[in-house]
Amino acid sequence: MDRRQLLTALTGGFLGSVMLPRRAAAQANDIVSLSDRLSVVTSARTNVLVLSSADRQILVDSGAPDLAERLMASLRQVSANDPVIVFNTHWHLENTGANDLLRQRGAEIVAHANTKLWMSTPTWMPAEDRYRTPRAPAAQPTKTFYADGSMDVAGEHIEYGYLIEAHTSGDIYVFFRNANVLAVGDVASPVRDPALDYLTGAWIGGRVDALTRLVTLCDDNTRIVPGFGPVMTRAQLQAERDMMKTVYDRAADLVREGDSPEDMLDDGVLKGLARTWMDPHAFVYSLSKGLWAHHNKLSPNVV
Repeated sequence: MDRRQLLTALTGGFLGSVMLPRRAAAQANDIVSLSDRLSVVTSARTNVLVLSSADRQILVDSGAPDLAERLMASLRQVSANDPVIVFNTHWHLENTGANDLLRQRGAEIVAHANTKLWMSTPTWMPAEDRYRTPRAPAAQPTKTFYADGSMDVAGEHIEYGYLIEAHTSGDIYVFFRNANVLAVGDVASPVRDPALDYLTGAWIGGRVDALTRLVTLCDDNTRIVPGFGPVMTRAQLQAERDMMKTVYDRAADLVREGDSPEDMLDDGVLKGLARTWMDPHAFVYSLSKGLWAHHNKLSPNVV
């Protein structure tokens, strides 16, 4: 193997015995095929699930705004057709960044009513000591719902429903029933620390409830697409749910005792779990804030 072949191999070079061109390899790495019609596009910093048919595309989430053009290039690799429906699993910018560009191409944006609320309202950002300005009207959802819904489109039965207070206050799942593929946004987090956006109502109790519901929707053959990271199995989703329930049980007791986030870490709220935490303090801080915001749901003996 010469130097050029070695460098190519180290960056994802060989498919069987054939070396892919560098550009083709990059495109292949950005697109994970789940079936002949469903793909996960990863070029926009978050997973974008794509259903392609003869005349349209349907998306779940739209990636980060600074990568919108790269997302569009990846979508053209999947199909030449324009997206006509885009589901937003929640309001965060890295999941809704190409909404306005997709609206310009005629797409309908479907989301929970709370997602539109957070996208259209100035929001205080304590970490940045400023208000986040509302998103442009063109980026906001065009169709909202409160509980659940379904549609039959492009030969697929699609169900979608609310996951209350799990990652934000507007999380939804989108289930492609015929294909048995379930998109769950950032309610599942296989590789990043689970995020609890307590400022918009999320807390660990809501996350456990949401994960429990998602597990009941699945079977052993369901492929689960998180907002970021690899496609998951039902067993992996169950493991994450069980881990979060363990954290909930520990943290609820510690909050009742008046522990601060630092106390919780010292008392071992995250010890012995089957994952490594990138920023334990940040997670436990959000965990604590969310628990206090929902303290009336824990126990009557909370101070």
